Amino acid sequence: MKGLRMLIVGLGLLAPMACSNDPSNRNPYLQEIGFRFDINLNLPLYSPLNFISNSVYVNSSGSGIRGFFITNTGTGFRAFEASCPNHPPNSCSTMEMEGQLARCACEGYEYSLFTGQLLNRPNDGERYFDMLEYRASQNGNVITVSN
Repeated sequence: MKGLRMLIVGLGLLAPMACSNDPSNRNPYLQEIGFRFDINLNLPLYSPLNFISNSVYVNSSGSGIRGFFITNTGTGFRAFEASCPNHPPNSCSTMEMEGQLARCACEGYEYSLFTGQLLNRPNDGERYFDMLEYRASQNGNVITVSN
């Protein structure tokens, strides 16, 4: 019994150290700006999101850095920043949607709109980032995307 208490106390002391605010984990290319954007699924512009596997590019003022992609995954919605996460925003960094992929015109990087994962990650030992994800929550016919 005493050994179990010591184990629990020890784990309790280690738990805060497991969480880290290490800035080296942050993407150095993309600022995380605060915003909130509501999507009404009743509007024709967003009606494709009523069907599983469909994505929409949203590029309105106050919607991320270069806008965002939102996808109906079948189990909910996921939203990702449209600026390529592997270099600073520039003239070619706004990615284009190609089916269920987002493609960066600068280097040809391809990302999954379902997971945000870089699919053609170079094997050169360098660090590469996946897409920056935003919160997406649904309440009735309105999806709120925020950061």
